[in-house]
Amino acid sequence: MVADIETQVTEQVAPRPMAEPAELPEPRIDAQGRSYATGKRKDAIARVWIKPGSGTVTVNGREVAKYFPRATWRLIMSQPFQVAGRADQYDVVATVTGGGLSGQAGAIRHGISKALSLFEPALRPTLKKAGFLTRDPRVVERKKYGRRKARRSFQFSKR
Repeated sequence: MVADIETQVTEQVAPRPMAEPAELPEPRIDAQGRSYATGKRKDAIARVWIKPGSGTVTVNGREVAKYFPRATWRLIMSQPFQVAGRADQYDVVATVTGGGLSGQAGAIRHGISKALSLFEPALRPTLKKAGFLTRDPRVVERKKYGRRKARRSFQFSKR
């Protein structure tokens, strides 16, 4: 009786044949050898083109150190290259509108990540695990009537 149960269990739990790993999609590269993506963060929208090069970054026609004076914003922008191990291997040209400088840096990071995953599809799992391909949904809460801001009330005076 025990032997019958063991054969039933082994028949039910027989290993399935391993599925072959999915083929990586073709890189999406235009005629100039660039990959394009759009990144968003808060109210900022960034259009980003990347191509192999020496690592120069241009934002709205200006070099990155002049456009983003704070090192923090430049660090945020370069994170996808650091995580992927591709620092100073790609030139970036970005046009960004809307929002403030912090949101624009986040939008460019999102755009660089998406463009990098299109240029080298093998990097997608690394960038996805780091959370760079996910659009950050946090935006400013709208102002409510009867209040000074979204949640702040007007000052209360008892007398």
